[in-house]
Amino acid sequence: MTSLPPHSHFVQSLRDAMEQNALTRLTLSLGTDPDLKRIDARPVLIQDKKHLSFTYHHAKRDITKNEPVNESVLLIEKMLGNAFRAAVLFTPDNELHLQFSRKGKPSLWLAKKSTVTATPPDGEHNREKKRLIDSTQPFLQALGVTDAAHQPLPTMSHKWKQINKFLEIFAHAVSTSELPQRPCIRITDFGSGKGYLTFAMHDYLRNTLGIEAHVTGVELRQDLVDFCNGVAQRLRCDGLSFKQGDVTHAAPEQMDALIALHACDTATDIAIHAGIRSGASVILCAPCCHKEIRPQLQFPAVLDPLLHFGIHQAQEADMITDSLRALLLEANGYKASVFEFISPEHTNKNKMIQAIRCTRPFPREEILEQIVALKSFYGIERQHLETLLRNNNNQTTG
Repeated sequence: MTSLPPHSHFVQSLRDAMEQNALTRLTLSLGTDPDLKRIDARPVLIQDKKHLSFTYHHAKRDITKNEPVNESVLLIEKMLGNAFRAAVLFTPDNELHLQFSRKGKPSLWLAKKSTVTATPPDGEHNREKKRLIDSTQPFLQALGVTDAAHQPLPTMSHKWKQINKFLEIFAHAVSTSELPQRPCIRITDFGSGKGYLTFAMHDYLRNTLGIEAHVTGVELRQDLVDFCNGVAQRLRCDGLSFKQGDVTHAAPEQMDALIALHACDTATDIAIHAGIRSGASVILCAPCCHKEIRPQLQFPAVLDPLLHFGIHQAQEADMITDSLRALLLEANGYKASVFEFISPEHTNKNKMIQAIRCTRPFPREEILEQIVALKSFYGIERQHLETLLRNNNNQTTG
């Protein structure tokens, strides 16, 4: 990488991608105009000349404009940091992210094949990776992640990696949702434990994006609740609190974002249902212990050679369960995705379900037909999220 400032580096990368025919698309978000949600741009050929086709996504209409490459780059350069605070440049192998804080401070990072990597300055890969969280933040030392010199403790290297990976996922989810347009957002983190990720989200929203955020960690163990509240109060983390409870009994009626990592078995379904019911713009869940579906599965005989082994049956049950959850989310107005996440020390589960609430509805009837077909193929009679939605007068199957 060059030593150019983040803004200039992003613009130069855009020029290079266009010249090399490597650009697949570009997005601009976090705009100053509340009516203009985002801008998407993609390369097109018009009369054998390269152009960018811009789609302006307004609240009630879309407008498309085509501009020659040079004019397009100048237009994007002008909008970055002014009309829009976030941009992503997509190529076949990479995603280059540029984001400005409310105070105008730019951050640049690179994501490669779903694994976000740092952007080392001047091409020197032996320098410290650029991260969304500063290792000098006091809460990291208070939680035992870093030492007095603000370096991650050797025994906490995995946790440090997990915090950063999660924060990259969280930052991307926030930037692609409507949350940055709101004056204040409310986030609930179920199963917050010692609060590593809860503190990190609060720090990112308040100190990096400059958003007024109220973040609540919910944890069953009272000793951890008391510890985290003590740290938050000592460090004067306004808008951050912890309370005792679980997703079944402590879910607030209103949430803008819901986090539930490694909720066991149907607790993930309860968490997703709570997010849908509250109209949360962002739902992030890392499922664990998929027990409900497996005893119900009836495999066609042709699959016997594949599913003869118990481990394969368990993996199949995991995949079916999370696929049904994703479909049910989409049937209820969310764009859902399932991808790999770094697993914590105590489990080999490493999947994340991400759901972003959409302004445009998905083809609901088609999705419901897919759910019925999938359940019928495997002989599934019940799935807990579907049951919760139906009991909440939100019919999800035909």
